[in-house]
Amino acid sequence: MDEGIRYAHNGSVRLAYEVFGDVATAEPLLLVMGLDFQMVWWPEEFVARLVDAGFAVVRFDNRDTGLSTHFDPVERPSPWKALFGRVPPAYTARDMLDDALAVLDDVGWTSAHIMGGSMGAGIAQALAMENPERVRSLISCLGLPVDVHPVHALRYIRPGVFRTLARLRPGPSDEEQIDALVAIYRAIASPGYPFPEQWARQAARTSHERHPRDASTTQRQLAAGRAHRYPRLKTITAPTLVISGRDDPLIRWQGGRATAARIPGARFVCYPGMGHALPRELFGPVVHEVQRLASDSGHIKADEQRTSAD
Repeated sequence: MDEGIRYAHNGSVRLAYEVFGDVATAEPLLLVMGLDFQMVWWPEEFVARLVDAGFAVVRFDNRDTGLSTHFDPVERPSPWKALFGRVPPAYTARDMLDDALAVLDDVGWTSAHIMGGSMGAGIAQALAMENPERVRSLISCLGLPVDVHPVHALRYIRPGVFRTLARLRPGPSDEEQIDALVAIYRAIASPGYPFPEQWARQAARTSHERHPRDASTTQRQLAAGRAHRYPRLKTITAPTLVISGRDDPLIRWQGGRATAARIPGARFVCYPGMGHALPRELFGPVVHEVQRLASDSGHIKADEQRTSAD
């Protein structure tokens, strides 16, 4: 199952990653996953379309997820306490940025296009601010401005999904744990498109087999972001694309609009019917937008682009 897994290291932290495409000749693209989700939730069909569009793609497990280094569980974790700085961080967002750079280094990339989803969007934004020499272009998906205070960030959060998730009480069996992962994904999926039941269940099974979900990871990753002081988004110079779902049940689409407004020259795309995940029906259009951004940044020549918008 995990034959293609490679490992990078940031100090004592080991980071699992996978490579798709030719890293020596294709355009480098790093995918950064969101809060408490493993890299397998980047659909392989979406990755394959990016490869067909001229990219070499790397996806990786953030620390505390999947096959990467995990930290000790805590009793009765509280994401809200972490968000408001009431939990001592086990690590910081800067550590997580250095994790991403360690993956780039291990692949042999001095720079890459960085595409982040949800929390990964914040990591991608921060990389573009703090390590601009490593970022060819920035694609911020399903996120909000990383430079706003957590209290102000709440204006972009829809609380209803948290009530849904709080009602989940999975049993101890593997199948019950997998069912819970599918239910979590269903709660944030795109209401305007069919739910990908078969794919979600397979991704959940793979995720569970690699490492069962630890709810305290959510607390630690939120605390990491809260413990870091970010520069201002207006300092970003990389060509930027911001993508939001008009019907995102977790992050209001205005969070994406506000992100784009803070970044000079950023382009904002908002898809009706899309939630807090990329539906299969939009893989083509999203890949086309990423390809267009790379062309605008001068890294993929427009006359050499292969369309993926079908």
